[in-house]
Amino acid sequence: MNKKLCFLFTVVTAVPVALLGQEKSQAPAAPPVNPITASEKGLYSFVSNAVIGAAQKMPEENYSFKPTPDVRNFGQLVGHVADASYMFCSQALGKPNPMKDIEKTKTSKADLVAAVKDAVAYCNKAFDSMTDVKGSQMVKLFNLDIAKLTLFSLNTAHTDEHYGNMVTYLRLKGIVPPTSENPPAQRPK
Repeated sequence: MNKKLCFLFTVVTAVPVALLGQEKSQAPAAPPVNPITASEKGLYSFVSNAVIGAAQKMPEENYSFKPTPDVRNFGQLVGHVADASYMFCSQALGKPNPMKDIEKTKTSKADLVAAVKDAVAYCNKAFDSMTDVKGSQMVKLFNLDIAKLTLFSLNTAHTDEHYGNMVTYLRLKGIVPPTSENPPAQRPK
């Protein structure tokens, strides 16, 4: 009987030790080559996709809607986000702004949705050519010296700020904003 108990004890203690050893032998996932740039791009992708979704959800007849006379209408918000994206991302690239005055020149839903999609694609290309080292290079913005990656952060913050405006406009028209669709499941209490 003692031999059987010793064998059982050996098996019971050896299996978890063997499994633990297997876990430790697996190599941890390698961090991205440019973790700061990758993190910035991930956040920008989430926010910019929300803006595109909002632009697509708002019906054409509501593109001229503004809740009060002293604010931009919905279409102007879409154009403004596109304009700012081109401005920030071209500056990060050190290139001339390829597209200006979208807010002032485009009014149809189709044109504005296309413009904001194009602006996001332009910024994504700017991200793709950026590295953490390049992103630490200083540039001038409104007479301030800031790092190139900060331009991306400012663009993301600006895009998110105006997504908040778009959410309000959508809600006033009875439309569920993209980020409120399919909310995460509620945790049991």
